[in-house]
Amino acid sequence: MNHLLVLLQTPAGTSNPLTSLLPLVLIIVVFYFFMIRPQVKRQKELKNYRNSLQKNDKVITTGGIYGKITDVKDLTVTVEIAENIRVKVDKSAVLKDSSDLQTTQK
Repeated sequence: MNHLLVLLQTPAGTSNPLTSLLPLVLIIVVFYFFMIRPQVKRQKELKNYRNSLQKNDKVITTGGIYGKITDVKDLTVTVEIAENIRVKVDKSAVLKDSSDLQTTQK
């Protein structure tokens, strides 16, 4: 216990140890607001989007397949990729609505 007290005490000519920790704390706060928080927000939006999928929605899968949803179940969706060609896909493989791409390409 005495060794800990000796380490925590600072000599008269040195600065407070809290001032040396301040830059580290500042870096952690910056990382949280600029990296972690936006990523959590994007994940929440994607989860809400996947839960709101409906029949006839146009989607893109993680494999890059464009299609239209023909059936929605709890964990899977059936995507029609061509006339009378349907693929059963896990909901987590659906990325976004293809109409989003058309507005960004203009």
